[in-house]
Amino acid sequence: MEAAAPPSLPGPRPWWETRWFVAAMILAAVIPLAYPPVPPLVDLLGHMGRYTVQLDLASSPELQRFYAYDWHLIGNLGVDILVIPLSKLFGLEMAVKLIAMSIPPLTVGGFLWVAREVHNRLPPTAAFALPFAIGHPFLFGFVNFTLSMALAFLAFGLWLRLGRLGRTTLRLVLFVPISFVLFFCHTFGWGTLGLLAFSAEAVRQHDKGVDWWKAALSAALHAVVMAGPVVVMLTWRSTVQSGGTADWFNLPAKASWIMMSLRDRWQWFDFACVAALLAVIVEARRRPELTFSRNLAFSALVLLAGFMILPRIVFGSAYADMRLAPFMIATAILAIRFRTETVMPLARKLAVLAVGFYALRIVATTISLAMASNDQEAKLDALDHVPRGVALVSLVGQECKALWALPRNTHLPAMALVRRHAFSNDQWTVEGANLLSVRYKAAGHFTADPSQIVRPAECESKEAWAAERALAAIPKGVFDYVWLVDVPPIDPRLVDGMTPVWRGPGSLLYAIGKTGDQPKP
Repeated sequence: MEAAAPPSLPGPRPWWETRWFVAAMILAAVIPLAYPPVPPLVDLLGHMGRYTVQLDLASSPELQRFYAYDWHLIGNLGVDILVIPLSKLFGLEMAVKLIAMSIPPLTVGGFLWVAREVHNRLPPTAAFALPFAIGHPFLFGFVNFTLSMALAFLAFGLWLRLGRLGRTTLRLVLFVPISFVLFFCHTFGWGTLGLLAFSAEAVRQHDKGVDWWKAALSAALHAVVMAGPVVVMLTWRSTVQSGGTADWFNLPAKASWIMMSLRDRWQWFDFACVAALLAVIVEARRRPELTFSRNLAFSALVLLAGFMILPRIVFGSAYADMRLAPFMIATAILAIRFRTETVMPLARKLAVLAVGFYALRIVATTISLAMASNDQEAKLDALDHVPRGVALVSLVGQECKALWALPRNTHLPAMALVRRHAFSNDQWTVEGANLLSVRYKAAGHFTADPSQIVRPAECESKEAWAAERALAAIPKGVFDYVWLVDVPPIDPRLVDGMTPVWRGPGSLLYAIGKTGDQPKP
């Protein structure tokens, strides 16, 4: 690993270092979500239900019957805050789409800015890192987290630039408010920025001739300017009974998270893509012409340490360690550069391969999200037959064996909350993780997530009941409608006393307490 980047090349820049190339890479990240009216990102639909309560509770007696919302400052408010002004301009669904569409291009811009600052140029391999902007965490709908990570990499680019220009006093002033913005967006982005800033500053100090121990101390003193949100976090966590923190050092799970970094729909394809990108890192280490920036390589190692230390569940929120994996790999790829002068024939080949790989992932993700959107839109026709403000209980079928394709309909029922102000039993009630609570205690087992998930009888669990058990357990006189989504054929006797209202692909809607002919399951 080399200590400093070679100087910029004289003369015209190669095409992968031009502004039009950067603009094209950023704009390409918008494409996958251009078609779907509602972004088919797994958890995002559930979040949209919460946004509806947040925005409409004061004016909706129907929502007041079912939900409460307690505004206070927590480290998980990124999109929750943005939808307030944007929904007034565009409506909630379009506002959410615009925000979701902005996250991948912001992330791509952050990746490329960091690479440019570290290497004095864009290396031809940089585009290999860009697919991680639309990786597993984003496709799972962790929008506050992924927005915070996009902002963290953009802020890291600014941190590097100000350090390179020697504007460290200005940097200290700017990063006080930046740290608070990131924290309130999502604590993970704030923490990641702290790790990146510390690691980069330690290398910068060492490259000035300071030994490693003093460099680390100096870097910590520079990064401590971002420690202000610790006070807010301690106050926040001390006032809630948060969920548990569990599943430490699960190495098999961590290995699987790495291979799932680009998880979407087709396992063989997603696996092959991750394997190819890991091979790029190995090849860069092997080839004599290539090396790694010590700055970003150290940052990648720090992120790796964080990934290994993090448990799977933090304060009741799952997949804490999984979320970091794509950004860790992306940072390692962004560290790749030529050892001395750029070998142009090899650089051109690498640039073409990198851009081609990025384009392949964009096309595949666009097709996958279009397929998911078409499926969801067909099922959402059921909501045209759901009256406003009713108590709706939904059951979403899932297989016993965890499928590679993301379970995109897990929170589809929340769209009944969004569009009809109906009760939906898919909302999260993890204290301290979000601000919504459920008032409709008569729902019993069907109060909150994951009560909407049902599985075949042979693999039911405490969290995911069998469909037959769930149907039989629906409390009498509490719900008005039952919506079955992707539920396999059931015993018709379980829907006795219910009236079929609508049937579509993989979807059945029943009214409770009415009579009528039932469609054949």
